[in-house]
Amino acid sequence: MSGSMKLTLKVWRQKDARSKGQFVNYEAKNISPDMSFLEMFDVVNEDLIKKGEEPIAFDHDCREGICGACSMYVNGRPHGPKSGITTCQLHMRSFKDGDTIVVEPWRAKPFPVLKDLVVDRSAFDRIIQAGGYVSVNTGGVPDANAIPIPKKDADAAFDAATCIGCGACVAACKNASAMLFVSAKVAQLAFLPQGQVERKERVEKMVDQMNEEGFGSCTNTGACSVECPKLISQDNIALLNREYIKAKLTSDNV
Repeated sequence: MSGSMKLTLKVWRQKDARSKGQFVNYEAKNISPDMSFLEMFDVVNEDLIKKGEEPIAFDHDCREGICGACSMYVNGRPHGPKSGITTCQLHMRSFKDGDTIVVEPWRAKPFPVLKDLVVDRSAFDRIIQAGGYVSVNTGGVPDANAIPIPKKDADAAFDAATCIGCGACVAACKNASAMLFVSAKVAQLAFLPQGQVERKERVEKMVDQMNEEGFGSCTNTGACSVECPKLISQDNIALLNREYIKAKLTSDNV
């Protein structure tokens, strides 16, 4: 696919968390189909800076689908029209010359807009701090690698660990539920022997923190898993529910 593209962008602009935002139209010109979505934004921002206008604020870091920072709705879908990728992995060849593209930040109360397309996702950090770790002494790395783990469990733990915490699951859910994120973090340690000592305490603390942050309840529609760039399975949510019920039934905190 060759040639350049000209597109119309409808971008959400918002000065800060206290300001009222609005959509603003921009022209994206001389866009290569081989550019990533974020590279296209770079071109638009360069033009804005040349005109003396404020560039569009958007979050990014690795631009390799690893960090999850490039979180934005593109035409109403978290991370855009393709499945299994982040926004930075979305290429302009996914659109047609002359298209209008609507870009906006995550819409969830626990993810307040900081500026334009940048939202505060520190609620996820606080959930991890509540219990998404192993604090017991498990020895050094060679010791951990020497522990035999059934392949089925190792695969399940690895699949859960691929969650990058981008928040697409929250953005996709009509209740802004964080169940897929929390379940992935709980599952990745529940399958491993290193995670067994704090297993009950972990799930209680993480679910309690999730609720305290104001995330909604699971809708069971499956939108979270469909829009997840790492395609985290909803099976983890079922595991989270089982872990939480077992923890509560045997908890000392009653």
